[in-house]
Amino acid sequence: MPHVYLLTESRFLNRDDSNHHAQHVLEEDVLLSAALLDLGISSQRVNWADSSIDWSTADAAVFRTTWDYFDRFKEFESWLNLASKQVPLINPLSLLRWNMDKHYLLDLNERGFPIVPSIFIEQGEKRSLAELHASSGWDEVILKPCISGTARHTYRLDQSNIPAHESILAELLQDEAMMLQEFHESIIERGEVSHMVINGRYTHSVLKQSKGDDFRVQDSFGGTLHAYSASPSEIALAESVFASCAPSPIYGRLDIMWNNEGGQMIGELEIIEPDLWMRMHPEAAINFAQGIQRALKAQEAAS
Repeated sequence: MPHVYLLTESRFLNRDDSNHHAQHVLEEDVLLSAALLDLGISSQRVNWADSSIDWSTADAAVFRTTWDYFDRFKEFESWLNLASKQVPLINPLSLLRWNMDKHYLLDLNERGFPIVPSIFIEQGEKRSLAELHASSGWDEVILKPCISGTARHTYRLDQSNIPAHESILAELLQDEAMMLQEFHESIIERGEVSHMVINGRYTHSVLKQSKGDDFRVQDSFGGTLHAYSASPSEIALAESVFASCAPSPIYGRLDIMWNNEGGQMIGELEIIEPDLWMRMHPEAAINFAQGIQRALKAQEAAS
């Protein structure tokens, strides 16, 4: 029987009834594990940072909820270099490396897809935050790292609070690249939609809405989750973005928000460790398992 590791982190490895987030993570992995078993594939949830694991004992390692990698990036990169030599990764390594850094948004824009207007601030940048803001021509902006998640070091700025963030930017730029994105009121008024695409086909969507005037839609900041019925044009956009990637991702998520004119903009393409909210659409777990099965068969045929 083929065997796969489902990669998580220490916070989500064991059942914790006091942590609703951990419960949701486990619920989703239970759905996926059951779907895999129905296809004759066994699975085991493991912490990616567990040095006792022999990665070569599995047929594949599937990235699920490694949601601490951006806080431990140097350690994660070292592990990635090691593990990728011992076990096939799903999604593939080349996609993971490309998608880890939000510079990938420039590639999507070059392919003709609409992205949130962005300015990238590289390490060594000498201009001040005030100068960068002025050059953008935008009234309000979001400052965040190019490698990040769960709103780490993410700030909503305008002329009134930019001086207080000059030192923050300078300190962050010592270790990482940053970016400015134009702020759009729609993130508060309408929220952000996530479209799930598995095996190249759209499966389902969710709407994430922030709490009050907060621009962050994550549930750790009070955000709420709602069912969402995607239009044909939204589905077409999501599938087209995934089709433009090479190799094709087995699974992932496209986050969309709206500009001030109502047009769609890509906020994120998540193909490393996306929350897929399969608990709201259990059929997606079956699609996911089938994609893993196809990847395993392709590996076997190649060898």
